[in-house]
Amino acid sequence: MPDPLHLTRVGIQIPEGEAPRSFPFHIPALQGLEALTFEAPITFFVGENGSGKSTLMEALAAATSLPTVGSRSASTDPSLEAQRRLTRCLRLAWRQQTHRGFFLRAEDFFGFARSMTEMRARFETEAEEMAERFKDHSPMARMLAQGPARRSVHEIEQKYGDGLDANSHGESFLKLFGARFVPGGLYLLDEPEAALSPQSQLALIAMLRDMVEQDSQFIIATHSPILMAIPGSVIYSFDERPAARVSYEDLESVSLMRDFLNAPGRYLGHLWG
Repeated sequence: MPDPLHLTRVGIQIPEGEAPRSFPFHIPALQGLEALTFEAPITFFVGENGSGKSTLMEALAAATSLPTVGSRSASTDPSLEAQRRLTRCLRLAWRQQTHRGFFLRAEDFFGFARSMTEMRARFETEAEEMAERFKDHSPMARMLAQGPARRSVHEIEQKYGDGLDANSHGESFLKLFGARFVPGGLYLLDEPEAALSPQSQLALIAMLRDMVEQDSQFIIATHSPILMAIPGSVIYSFDERPAARVSYEDLESVSLMRDFLNAPGRYLGHLWG
């Protein structure tokens, strides 16, 4: 079995001068949190919206200098200035440091898919314009004029097939994820299930298994009980104060989902009756 662990520990040392009531230091899950250890190839951050799991993920993305898919780097994005204040409080311990991998947020995926669609359309338009401009020239001249734009369209098709816009959101997400994957990387994923149906979440689990076999490590912020159930994964709950390791069976979201599926009428009778 390969050893995919790269990042093994994140220490958190908040200076006394940092205002405890200011974002992000006022987040309850961070109060008194000294460190998180990573002992498995897949670690989950779970908790309610606003619990701080995504904030820490963004700070980690800046600290590791991983590229961000579909948006500005977490190290330079002006909207993440507060998270970078937290980054300066993080102390990373590596078993084997890697610069492979990426940081991906669900909202960035939708933006990236849209930008790739627009880019492909621009290249196709450019190729058509070159064909019109050189219509009175030889076939070789037209081919050479269209060459750069056609090559760009071909490269997009090679990487993403017919285009991310030609698939459902789930198919597009999995295609993007697979296309950008390289072995031996560290991958930070923030709520990837937002683009995925339950069936697609199972497909993602199969991909994660294959990628772990290729020395890759994943830290995933999620609300999905399906993803959290991956065998051997470690779960940190940001609903705890401070964030703490919990078992899958002890998660309130898992219990709620199980109870709801067993007796939906009992819940909906109060909400919809």
